[in-house]
Amino acid sequence: MLSKLLNGDCDLHSEGKLNERLIDYILTGGFPEPLRRKTDRRRNQWYRNYIDTLVQRDIRDLARINNLDAMPKILQLVSAQSAQLLNMTHIAAPFQMNRQTIKSYFILLQHIFLVDVLPAWHANRRKRLIKTPKVHLTDTGLASALLGINRNRLETDRDMLGHLLESFIYNELRRQASWCDTAVQFYHFRDKDQYEVDIVIEQSDGGIVAVEVKAAATVTGKDFKGLKRLQSMVGDHFIAGVVFYDGDMILPFGAGMFAMPVSVLWEKSQ
Repeated sequence: MLSKLLNGDCDLHSEGKLNERLIDYILTGGFPEPLRRKTDRRRNQWYRNYIDTLVQRDIRDLARINNLDAMPKILQLVSAQSAQLLNMTHIAAPFQMNRQTIKSYFILLQHIFLVDVLPAWHANRRKRLIKTPKVHLTDTGLASALLGINRNRLETDRDMLGHLLESFIYNELRRQASWCDTAVQFYHFRDKDQYEVDIVIEQSDGGIVAVEVKAAATVTGKDFKGLKRLQSMVGDHFIAGVVFYDGDMILPFGAGMFAMPVSVLWEKSQ
């Protein structure tokens, strides 16, 4: 799917609404073992065991950490920020450790591929852009387990659903980028007028595909405000702007702008 978008091909196939399956995908995540476990309790137990193994084996091998017990808590606090601007002060607040130590622990979590930092997109000529990075947990099943989130919570907490869906789609796009012929970099965009784009995918030649994520079954023109602001800034380098939603149709919203069902993510490139 991503290969098509990068080539400006928005003629994609949709499997329609995912409905309850969308929450199932978020809660289960992408690790093979949890996919084989049929209940939330068994999946969460696997994730807890996984974190314990990482802390006791991988992190201990990578660095000498005086307070290994802090790592799961740090990861939990990062999970609560997934798909949001990184706030290292908030992560460090519960601990009797200096901020630099917490930052070094955070970097370790990046090194073992549990956390991904998404830098801000900016052009040098623009001075009104916010350059704080966003943070994503690399697996939404793990984030859900760490935060104690279940189906009922996601069905009622739309903000949490939106954040985890954004991380889910970001991780899927990163996965697809690994087999694209074109090298790409990932960013987010936000300016001081509060226009923002969740995911900016930039090719080496400057071509840009921009993505917004909406945890809803409907889309309106207002959902394209950030995409259109970015389009006006990059001009001919703008390839396509997409709002992912849980609908059943691909809908045009102006030149180069489309609302697309989340299910198009899994269309195979021809």
